[in-house]
Amino acid sequence: MNTSFPLLFVSHGAPMFAIEPGLAGQRLAELGRELPRPDAIVILSPHWMTRGEVCVTESTTPETIHDFGGFPEALYQLRYPAPGAPALAAHIVGLLQNAGWKSRLDARRGLDHGAWVPLLYLAPEADIPVVQVSMPAGLDTYQAWKLGKALMPLRDMNVLIVASGSLTHNLYEFRGAASHGADYVKEFAAWTAKALKAGDTDLLLNFMQHAPSAERAHPTDEHFLPLLIALGAAGEHYETRVLEGGVSYGVLSMDSYLFSSNHKNGSQSIQLNQGMTDHG
Repeated sequence: MNTSFPLLFVSHGAPMFAIEPGLAGQRLAELGRELPRPDAIVILSPHWMTRGEVCVTESTTPETIHDFGGFPEALYQLRYPAPGAPALAAHIVGLLQNAGWKSRLDARRGLDHGAWVPLLYLAPEADIPVVQVSMPAGLDTYQAWKLGKALMPLRDMNVLIVASGSLTHNLYEFRGAASHGADYVKEFAAWTAKALKAGDTDLLLNFMQHAPSAERAHPTDEHFLPLLIALGAAGEHYETRVLEGGVSYGVLSMDSYLFSSNHKNGSQSIQLNQGMTDHG
């Protein structure tokens, strides 16, 4: 029996990551070449948060959203012209609704930088259909994990789930002069790696109470929640592999995680978009 498709948590860092790949970009590019080719990519990012419902991009040609300001002009010239997958988007809405999430399609939304920037390295040809799923505003750690569980069946459809966030994310220090906190960043990253390797879901869901310097690493938790979404989609029995990305600007851990498991619900098949076939 084939295993379910692996899934990924990525640290997308600052927007400059798009033109300054560093070690993290190198690792994601290597992983993109190593993984089997998926029929589609489903990605979540804290830069698209919606109130009261989960939204799913329906566009056949999602635009590249430059949702940042004050950066070099080269960033605003970048495009990630991947096609969308409306049929898959509709299927995702059904999965979410069946799991108790109020959900709908969004025909106008494109891909924010938390989505397209890491995809520049993972899938540089932009020839794999991409669907973005919003994160509900006010999500707590347990709900994030449950959202991931609702998306887990996609792994049996040759779909790569990418939960994009940041392993540490203190913009107060990023924007100020006190950007010499690599020690606490490394300690937090090491704690997370150990908890993931141990499969200690309860510890990770309560990371604010247990992780070293948790409040400093995440004054707000929206960039850590994607890791918990990935954890939910990984299932009970998973293996993790860390993609070490170093530390950016002294405060942003760029580590990513690949999750794999032997879980399989039974293969499903869906026509993703015009001109594409699937692996039924």
